[in-house]
Amino acid sequence: MLRVFCINVKPKKVKFYEGENMANLIVIRGGGDLATGVAWRLIRGGYRVVVLEQSEPTVIRRTVSFAEAVFSGEIKVEGILAQRVQFEEVDQVLRRGIVPVLIDPAGSYIPELHPFALVDAIIAKKNLGTHRGLAPVTIALGPGFTAGIDVDAVVETKRGHFLGRVIRQGKAAPNTGIPGDIQGFRSERLILTPCSGIFEEVRQIGDIVEQGETVAVVKNNPVCASISGVLRGILHTGVKVSAGMKAGDVDPRGVRDYAYTISDKALAVAGGVFEALLNLGVHP
Repeated sequence: MLRVFCINVKPKKVKFYEGENMANLIVIRGGGDLATGVAWRLIRGGYRVVVLEQSEPTVIRRTVSFAEAVFSGEIKVEGILAQRVQFEEVDQVLRRGIVPVLIDPAGSYIPELHPFALVDAIIAKKNLGTHRGLAPVTIALGPGFTAGIDVDAVVETKRGHFLGRVIRQGKAAPNTGIPGDIQGFRSERLILTPCSGIFEEVRQIGDIVEQGETVAVVKNNPVCASISGVLRGILHTGVKVSAGMKAGDVDPRGVRDYAYTISDKALAVAGGVFEALLNLGVHP
């Protein structure tokens, strides 16, 4: 007599880079200039990286931010290419040596990606949902996290003596809201929006601008530079802004190359992330 058994088999979840290459997959939440500096250094060190971003990134230094791929489809930063992709394309793009940029602000794809480490580089000055259960190793940049509770390690992002240091217990320095000093300028370097509305660029990153010059408009209201120098960063046209929002950055040093290269701060922070990964057992 033939007996038939019905077996309910659940489909196996395939991990990206299963086998010899799986252990070096890092997911980075955020694609701004600091996050991109981290991704760039990790990739050069032998890791593979997936970047998660929101649908309308409010990044300023767009020429050195993988988040720009959300708008333009792709961007190359100091020799490393990033592309906006759908989830099903991630594996293929990684195998081609390209950084996949996924629109996933909530981090819903993290469980499907099975990363061996997660880096929160959103720089929101608060925790937007990252916790130690999301990956075997979790690292966060800057204030808003407690190492040993929210994540395994925090990397200091405040300019000064402790920039890039790895914190295994405790918090980074609190946010002061005051930018780092460049040739005696701090808050003066920032370009702020006069009102809420849709942002429209007038000048482009890399342009030389003068104090008081209009660099953008919001609802026909001018957005002006407070000092003279190189426009190092500016929001993308079409982004929705609120009054008093940071919309740009002027570098008084006047060196155009600085607008197209990863900053010393980003590389210092990236070094801290690299150190934390190695100390926590995640090797390339």
